[in-house]
Amino acid sequence: MSTPARGMPPRSFRDSGELRRARFGVGADPVVEWLRGLPRPVHACCEAGPTGYALYRAAVAAGLHVDVVAPSKTPRAAADRIKTDRKEAELLVRLLLSGSLVSVAVPSAESEAARDLARAREQVRADLARLRHRVSKLLLRYGRVDDGGGSWTQAHRRWLAAQRFEQVATELAYLDALAAIDGMLARRAALDERLSLLATEPQHWPTVARLRCFRGIETLSALVLDLEVGDFARFQRPAQLAAWLGLVPSLHQSGESETRGSITKTGSGFARRILVEAAWHSLRAPRIGATLRDRHAGQPDHILQIAWRAQHRLYRLQRRLRAGGKPGNVAVVAAARELACFLWAAAVAD
Repeated sequence: MSTPARGMPPRSFRDSGELRRARFGVGADPVVEWLRGLPRPVHACCEAGPTGYALYRAAVAAGLHVDVVAPSKTPRAAADRIKTDRKEAELLVRLLLSGSLVSVAVPSAESEAARDLARAREQVRADLARLRHRVSKLLLRYGRVDDGGGSWTQAHRRWLAAQRFEQVATELAYLDALAAIDGMLARRAALDERLSLLATEPQHWPTVARLRCFRGIETLSALVLDLEVGDFARFQRPAQLAAWLGLVPSLHQSGESETRGSITKTGSGFARRILVEAAWHSLRAPRIGATLRDRHAGQPDHILQIAWRAQHRLYRLQRRLRAGGKPGNVAVVAAARELACFLWAAAVAD
């Protein structure tokens, strides 16, 4: 937490650059109480981090002006390799006075709780993938390969259940891994059910219903994007959303030289993964199947037109890039960037 010095008028602090330091323990109450004792007006900031937004909400409830700033966008000297709490606090307060900090959008308590649930489901998905990988590698070590085609289908699951090993220890390890997978599947199903209900709540459904009109964006994916992005209208242009999601190429420019690298990967990695997975659907020619037609029911015509234009645009983009020799993953990420822009248009459309 960074603020002007206690007992000094703000203009005097700005002119002199003097600082007064205080150290606090765990909890927001001592910090808020200290802030309330400072001469008004108080303008403070804290970094977004693992402690969440409890300090911000407590300060705002006390009538204080507090910004939550993005650590990744805090200007730092390139040669500075020493980071301490004291140095960081001094840096933040000076940058706050100069207006050089970038604030993040703080979600409501309800949105943050819903985001926690969606991220819990994402963690289960990742854990399930790791467990399945371990089982596959265990079977491969013993030369067991299912030639039936398809992995983790019902037929493949029956084949897995029929596998037996000579050594008791190996058998127990294998059965334990299968039981862990079954447990993960049950957890995922329970979370999917709860998230599906959450998506239909009034604060989420209008945006979710629009986003799921796009190919590759189903109800849970639309809910994740709504929770991770928050208010789409806070971005004035679609390119700003794509940049926030880290889907734009990095750039190094000096003099006449300009080099573009891989995407920046800033912002929400969860939302970025959802968009990239959805972009794979644009490899197929544009069409509206039965499932997508059901998701279109009741939506305004201008939203459906945006979704239909997106299918054509992303399909042509991927074909052009691949025909030009671009790697497949590069073409898909480019399509994901375009998809983010179309989603912005649908979310903010009147």
